[in-house]
Amino acid sequence: MKKETTVIKIGNILIGGGNRISIQSMTNTDTKNISATVAQIKELENAGVDIVRLAVLDEDAAIAIKAIKAQVSVPLIADIHFDHKLALKSMESGIDALRLNPGNIRNKENVKIVINEAKDRKIPIRVGVNGGSLDTTKYSHPTAENMLASASEHITLMEDLGFTDIKVSLKASDILTTIKVNELFREKYNYPLHLGVTEAGTLKSSLIKSTSALSYLLLNGIGDTLRYSITGNPVEEVLAGKKLLKFLEISKEPSIEIISCPTCGRTTSDIDYIASEVERLTLNIKKNIKIAVMGCIVNGPGEAKHADFGIAATNNNAFLFFEKDNAPIKIEANKVIEFLIDKINKF
Repeated sequence: MKKETTVIKIGNILIGGGNRISIQSMTNTDTKNISATVAQIKELENAGVDIVRLAVLDEDAAIAIKAIKAQVSVPLIADIHFDHKLALKSMESGIDALRLNPGNIRNKENVKIVINEAKDRKIPIRVGVNGGSLDTTKYSHPTAENMLASASEHITLMEDLGFTDIKVSLKASDILTTIKVNELFREKYNYPLHLGVTEAGTLKSSLIKSTSALSYLLLNGIGDTLRYSITGNPVEEVLAGKKLLKFLEISKEPSIEIISCPTCGRTTSDIDYIASEVERLTLNIKKNIKIAVMGCIVNGPGEAKHADFGIAATNNNAFLFFEKDNAPIKIEANKVIEFLIDKINKF
C-alpha cells in the first residue's frame, strides 16, 4: 500500500499526497542559449512532460530563466551545484523550484541563506542525492545507507529552519542500490520522492535499468514523480515515462498503444518502420486504442482480437486489416500507414 506523503506544488503540478505521478525531464542545451532551450522545452511539452529541469552553471544561465519562463508553459526547476548564489539568482528570475545537491554545497551557512529565501518565496526544494556526488569527506562509498545519511543531514538542516516544502531524490547508477535507498527513505520519511536511476546510459541501457528499478518501486507504492535518465534526446525520457505509467496501469490518461511483433523469417514488410511511424504520428492523440502491427498472418488474427484492430503482412506486398469479428480487409502495403491513421482518427 502506498504510504501517504506530504504535498508540494511546483508551478501548477501537485506532487505527493496521492496526486498523479508526474514525469520530469531535463534540457541538454546551454541554458544561456534562450532560443535553443525554449525550443527543446517545447519539444518536451509536446511529448507530454510535466516538469522540466534546467542546468544553471553560471549567473547568465540564472538570468536567462526569466526569458525562458515567459515562453513556455511547464514548471521549471533550477539544477544547482557548488554555488549557492546561483540558487538565489534563479529565484530572482522566477524559477518554480530548486534542486540542491548536498554533496557539493558544503557551506551550511550558504545553504541556510538559500533555504530561508526559498521559504520566503514559497519555492520548493528538491534534495538531490546522487551516488556519484556524495561528500567524500564524510562518505567513502555510495551505499544506500550513506546516501540516506546525506539526505537526512540536509533535511534536518531544512526542518530546523522551519522549511518543509521538500522533495527528495536518491539516485544511484545501479538498480539494487537505487531500490534499497528509496525503500529506506520511505520507512523514515513521508516527503515525496522523485525516482530515477542516475547515469543510466544510452536508450537501451536506461530502458532496462530505469524500468527495472522504477517498476519495482512504483508497484510497491514508492514514488511520486519520476525521470528516465537517457543519454541523448530528452524527449525519449518523457516517452519512456509515459509508457511505463500506462503499462503499469498507473496512468489513466488516454493514449495509443502499439503491439508489434519482434519479426522473423516470415516477415515480408518493414514492421519496425510501420509501427514506429504509427506511434510517432499518434503521439498526442488522447484515445485509448490498442493496435496490433504484425509481420505475418500466423499471430496477426489472434493479436487483433485482443486489440481494437490490427494489421498482418501477407506474402504479396499487402496487409490484412482485422477489426474484432469483422471480415479481414486487404490493404496495399504503401497505403497501410495512411489507412491506420485514418482509422484511428475516426475511432
